[in-house]
Amino acid sequence: MSENGCKHFQAYVKENSLDTYRIIDAYFSACINRDAREKKALTCCCFECGSYGIQLFACLHCIYFGCRGSHITTHLRAKKHSIALELSHGTLYCNSCRDYIYDGRSRELAAVNRKLEAKDLQKSLAWTPWIPSPKETNLMLANPRRRNVRANETLGLRGLINLGSTCFMNCIVQALIHTPLLCDYFLSDRHECSAKSSMKCLVCEVSRLFQEFYSGSRTPLSLHRLLHLIWNHAKHLAGYEQQDAHEFFIATLDVLHRHCIKAKAETESANKSSSSQTTTHSNCPTQCNCIIDQIFTGMLQSDVVCQSCKGVSTTIDPFWDISLDLGEAHGGATPKSLIDCLERYTRAEHLGSSAKIKCSTCKSYQESTKQFSLRTLPSVASFHLKRFEHSSLIDKKISTFISFPVEFDMTPFMSEKNNAYGDFRYSLYAVVNHVGTIDAGHYTAYVRHHKDTWVKCDDHIITTATLKQVLDSEGYLLFYHKNILEYE
Repeated sequence: MSENGCKHFQAYVKENSLDTYRIIDAYFSACINRDAREKKALTCCCFECGSYGIQLFACLHCIYFGCRGSHITTHLRAKKHSIALELSHGTLYCNSCRDYIYDGRSRELAAVNRKLEAKDLQKSLAWTPWIPSPKETNLMLANPRRRNVRANETLGLRGLINLGSTCFMNCIVQALIHTPLLCDYFLSDRHECSAKSSMKCLVCEVSRLFQEFYSGSRTPLSLHRLLHLIWNHAKHLAGYEQQDAHEFFIATLDVLHRHCIKAKAETESANKSSSSQTTTHSNCPTQCNCIIDQIFTGMLQSDVVCQSCKGVSTTIDPFWDISLDLGEAHGGATPKSLIDCLERYTRAEHLGSSAKIKCSTCKSYQESTKQFSLRTLPSVASFHLKRFEHSSLIDKKISTFISFPVEFDMTPFMSEKNNAYGDFRYSLYAVVNHVGTIDAGHYTAYVRHHKDTWVKCDDHIITTATLKQVLDSEGYLLFYHKNILEYE
């Protein structure tokens, strides 16, 4: 059918407008509020058989609900009505054409209703396919040539020059370049910089790096500009001595996050220059919707339980990664896998008599237990295996082999795991390794280039790798992305 639907629907709209459609979709398909959900639960059943079946239709000409099949079609034929709304998916159906209808105006109304539903239930919107804007359509028409991506395609792979003990930076950049959502963001040219000079903006530099990686060139790339920008904004990392890859990763996310906030603030300030109102911006990830926080930020829940009155004090904080201990736990047990580490991390811990906490109910200091759990999960879960142990007596590296899976489910580690709704499986896409001792070592990275293709990145040298090599590696930083995404 055409984008304007069918002639029967056009006649219906001309006679009745879209008001009836909007109301029925809002109350019986999208269910935009509590009142709508109650109305649907009480009244939305087949008028013929009384069934609350999965697929019900509502006649848009009169008040009638009917099951898919003979019940709704019999009514439409008998009453000479043409248009009905399928309530499970919110699609229009024309009985005269015996086909579903696409209508742009009705889809716009439906989109508004779905947003109201999501806001009322505090949930994400369901995935919808990408529809190019007129600007994007014209751009594709003006550039008809396409690059075919084959299974053995090397586009997106480039070695990185070691500028003097900068292997830690090279590995983190390789992991970020191969982060799917970050790649989509920068390759679609989403970053809008209002800085006076893009040379001072780290986000602009990362955007340029994505363009360089996907330019088709195979020569190794120098990250001197990126390194200089990091030095300017994270003074503790300045200098050519070896740095910790995890520390560099967090510092990079922090600088990118702050630059995104600054760019957004300057853009909004320019848009509201004529207004007397001022807006306060915070560096707190919970108040930010920049690309870094959309991808990497999750929420960690901490529950402290008073052992006297059993009162619970809950705090929720944002996190970009999870650092996992590898040393001996109470009882002498050491973790053997990533799952062991996560189970240990989310296990209730008795704080002891030396760490009493003042209970708000008892009004006195009491012994308590503390337990971490994951309140919300990020799109990319980053795990830091704490292999470097520092003490007043000795600094050492823990080289114990910790196995990690290609794919695993994060549901058992969530705060509301019994009521969790959705798919929380994650897939491995990058591993950063440290080879050597705490005093003298070298960082390398494994990244997933295509679905079943892994490569090893050792500064300027890029070689193919097997999945077994990846899983047999020591593992220092592990990067997983969510298999199924929920869009807002």
